[in-house]
Amino acid sequence: MSTAFDVNKARSHFPALQQDHQVYFDNAGGSQVLSTVATSVKDYLEETNVQLGASYNVAKQSTYIHNKGLEAAARFMGAEVDEVVIGPSTTQLFSNLSQILNLPPNSEFVLSALDHEANISSWVRLAKLQSHTIKWWTAPSTPGKGPILTPQNLRPLLSDKTALVACTHTSNVLGTVHDIRAIAEEVHKIPGARLCVDGVALAPHRKVDVKDLGVDFYSFSWYKVYGPHIAILYASRTAQETLSSLGHYFHTGRDLTTKLGLASASYELVAALPKIVDYFGPEPQETWDEIADHEEKIQAILLGYLRTREDVIIHGVADADKKLRVPVISFTIKGRNSKDVVEAIEGRSNFGCRWGHFYSKRLVDEVLGLEGCGGVVRVSMVHYNTEEEVRRYVEVLDGVLS
Repeated sequence: MSTAFDVNKARSHFPALQQDHQVYFDNAGGSQVLSTVATSVKDYLEETNVQLGASYNVAKQSTYIHNKGLEAAARFMGAEVDEVVIGPSTTQLFSNLSQILNLPPNSEFVLSALDHEANISSWVRLAKLQSHTIKWWTAPSTPGKGPILTPQNLRPLLSDKTALVACTHTSNVLGTVHDIRAIAEEVHKIPGARLCVDGVALAPHRKVDVKDLGVDFYSFSWYKVYGPHIAILYASRTAQETLSSLGHYFHTGRDLTTKLGLASASYELVAALPKIVDYFGPEPQETWDEIADHEEKIQAILLGYLRTREDVIIHGVADADKKLRVPVISFTIKGRNSKDVVEAIEGRSNFGCRWGHFYSKRLVDEVLGLEGCGGVVRVSMVHYNTEEEVRRYVEVLDGVLS
């Protein structure tokens, strides 16, 4: 049993939260940054901003700091250093991965239509270039839950030609948490099939353990997890056996950074990653459990209000159960454009929420059928948001809808 979560203590670590001119309800687009992360970036640039690998003292220090950052990043997601690479974004890392993934001719890709385009567009492009076949995984929608990816609705799409399945751990629109371990087990019944998971919307809310999940590829962005604007990609050692390299011909290492790194990760940002790991303390699982409990409480306030209104449609799981969803809540108002609703909220308050498709355009337009109405209104919270903030948002929203 986790102890009570101290939201005020958590907020004290974020400089942006030490003001009252803005309430941050757009965290799925980018979370606020830890003060220790900002200080680390500043210190690196002022004290050790040199090229890595040289033999002089400052270069040795810089290389050591950078390597410690990479080690911390790998540890954060339960991986080894040779299994991860840092890059500018999840979108870019998946794009780079698609260029070196060697697959049999006439393969089949199963792509989730519930995903952010980061985990779709690269695979669509690869399929077109190499004449592979795409099968779309849409998942049926059920009342009060919305569409959910499961092994059961994946199974009919799999065949002995399946080479790649790509899906999201948590939808950045619906907030739904998918059972990735069970999905991975289903995928791996097909010899040689790989599972590529977008973990961007899950990583700010739950502990990630790629080995426990059994995935082949997994990526998320650190700027959604209280850090700098870089991302990380994991590839299992088995999956790496199918990869060639984007590195220069004289770079002969077999680790993922050599194959995919392309010197694309800013050293000062990598150096700051241990500060994120430190933030979760010596018993990170306990911290994550406390976060999940707190987030369940704050999303219950908003979801509870939304369920009382006949003019509101909640897209995704309508219940606040932490096992089923994270506090990324999307809804629409019958007969009203989502853009107009958000602008009305902004006109009455200092809440920063959003409208649109959030790069999950296939989900919003095709699966949810919301093309042309401004997409959804999305309220995306994290552990540093408070119950009082959510109650005030409900008051403002009620005024707008009334």
